[in-house]
Amino acid sequence: MKAVCKSTEPKRRKTPADFRKRADVFKALSNPNRLLIVDALRAGERCVAELTELVGLDMSTVSNHLAVLRNAGLLADERRGTQVFYSLKTPCVTNIFCCLDEFDAGNER
Repeated sequence: MKAVCKSTEPKRRKTPADFRKRADVFKALSNPNRLLIVDALRAGERCVAELTELVGLDMSTVSNHLAVLRNAGLLADERRGTQVFYSLKTPCVTNIFCCLDEFDAGNER
């Protein structure tokens, strides 16, 4: 079965730099706590305190995870007073969860 990609980017030959950038995204997503954060942000923006409670780690650790995701280009942040709110820059990145569900289902034999 061929994968369907709904990218609006014009077709062009990918370069090694393109794949390095994609590898950085996968590297940022390679931690279970960061995956939990991304999954939680599917529903909309959240502040650091909410994410800290959700993940169950201390605030500095969650802040470090958020920085990794932000530096990979996955998150946007907005300061409002003393709080910082995070949201997904490109929510389509969560499509990987559907792909992984299919992968898991195909390997349950």
